Amino acid sequence: MIRELFKKKVIYLKASSKVFRSTTNWIKFKSLFVILCDGGGSNSSRYYIFKQDLQALVNELGIEIRIAHYPPYTSKYNPIEHRLFPHISRVCHGVIFESVQTVKDLMATATTRTGLKVFTTILDKTYQTGRKVALDFKSNMKIVFDEFLPQWNYTAQPELQVI
Repeated sequence: MIRELFKKKVIYLKASSKVFRSTTNWIKFKSLFVILCDGGGSNSSRYYIFKQDLQALVNELGIEIRIAHYPPYTSKYNPIEHRLFPHISRVCHGVIFESVQTVKDLMATATTRTGLKVFTTILDKTYQTGRKVALDFKSNMKIVFDEFLPQWNYTAQPELQVI
């Protein structure tokens, strides 16, 4: 699911540039994305299936992605809770939801005077349940856990591919 959201650019991202040393000189650049994740659900910091999917995405895109999970029961500090949800609640107030399309259209009308615009997409793909992590993933993963709160903060690095 994260791959579809990433391609449609609906995940809150903060991008920065970083120079890295190649085998010969300092001329290559790559991007680093920071994704803020809630502490629960399918992207929980405890689930390795999320990390496995993240590693696949990082390998496909060829960039580092830094993950910062909110600790359990602190999602109220997530900026999206305060910057987006009040405006969505305002446009949906008192409306009977007759279809998913109605909800999508209502959410798309949420705007503010300061420039907030909501873009909506319906992901109608059926996701497989009960997936298990590959047996060798934990021993071969290219995920580097931070020294400070490693259970919630880590960086997925792309695997180098020999051409």
